Amino acid sequence: MDTATLLPASVRDQFTRDVVYLNTASCGLPPRAAHEATLAVERDRAAGRLSLPVFDEAVERSRAAFARLVGVPRSRVAAGSQASQFVGLVAASLPPGATVVVAEEDFTSVTYPFVAAAERGVKVRPVPVRRIVDAVDSAVDLVAVSAAQSADGYVVDVGGLLAAASAHGARVLLDTTQSSGWLPIPADRVDYLVCSAYKWLLGPRGACFLAGTEEALADLTPIAANWFAAETVPESFYGTRMRLAPDARRFNVSPVWASWVGLAPALEMLADLGEAAIGAHNVALANRFCAGLGLPPTDSAIVSLEVAADAADALAAQDVIATMRAGRLRCAFHLSTDAADVDRAVGVVGGYLRG
Repeated sequence: MDTATLLPASVRDQFTRDVVYLNTASCGLPPRAAHEATLAVERDRAAGRLSLPVFDEAVERSRAAFARLVGVPRSRVAAGSQASQFVGLVAASLPPGATVVVAEEDFTSVTYPFVAAAERGVKVRPVPVRRIVDAVDSAVDLVAVSAAQSADGYVVDVGGLLAAASAHGARVLLDTTQSSGWLPIPADRVDYLVCSAYKWLLGPRGACFLAGTEEALADLTPIAANWFAAETVPESFYGTRMRLAPDARRFNVSPVWASWVGLAPALEMLADLGEAAIGAHNVALANRFCAGLGLPPTDSAIVSLEVAADAADALAAQDVIATMRAGRLRCAFHLSTDAADVDRAVGVVGGYLRG
C-alpha cells in the first residue's frame, strides 16, 4: 500500500520535529495548533490574564470531539485526569465477591485497581491476553483489558470479547489509551471505556476520558463528587446541597486546565480525519517498517522488536526515537511519521535486531 496517499500531506505538516519519532505509545507529539494553544495559556497565566471560562469551553470541546471520534454520545463521556482514576472508580463500585478477569501482561493502571479491591473481596482472575475471550464464563462479572496492549501492540478481539461477555452476563471495561485515535471499535457497546489523552490523542498529560453505556454508568458511585461534576458548576462551589449532573459529567474531576486547552484542537483534528483513515495510515506505516526489516506484518500501529539492550539510547543518538518495554524495543507509528521516516528508521533499527 502507498502510505503517502493515505492522508493529506498537510497532516504531516502540522507537526514540528527534527527526529524520526516512533514513541507515540509513550507520549504523542502535539499538532502545531494544540501546542500554540497550550503556550498561549501559560503566557496568559504569567501575565495574570487567565480567563477561566476558556477552560470550561476546552473541556466541552474535548468531550464533543472525543465522542465524535470514537462514536458515542457526548452525554456518556466524563472528563478526568488519569486512567487509573477511572478504572479505580469502576473497581470501587464492584460488590464484594465480584469476579474480574484481567490480562496478566496488561498495564498496571488497568490491573492494580482490581488487585487493590481484592482486600474487600473482589476476586481477580489473571489470564494471558491472547486467551482473554475464552476466559469469560458464567462466573465472571467484569473483564478489564487494554484494547491494544502497551508492551507489544497486540490488539484484542474486541468484537469477540463483547459477544462472549454478553453471552455470559458480564460487563467489559476497555482501556483504549493505546488504541483510541487509530483503532475503530464498537465503543457505543462497551460498558466502560477509559482513555488517557496524552498518547494517540496528542494532548498534554493530565486529561482522560470515561465513557460507557447508560446502564453500566448508572451502577457507578461518584466517589470523587466535586464542583466540576455538578449540574450547574457556578452554584456548586460551597456547602452540602449536592446536585450532580444527570449525565456522565457526574463523574467529572476538576480539570488540569492547560491540558484541556492543548487537547481540544488536537482531538478536533483527529475527529475530522476519523479513526478509520488514521488507523489505515498508521498500520500501513508499521507494516512497511516490518517489511523493511524482513518481518511479518503486525497489523497494529505498535511494533515490538527483540534488540540489543542499549538499542533505544543508540537509536536516539541517531535521531530515531523509540523506547524499551518488557525487554523489547517498542516502535509506534502515528500522524507525525511518514514513509520517508519509516525508511530511515529501517536503515537504523536493522543494525540492532537480534535473531
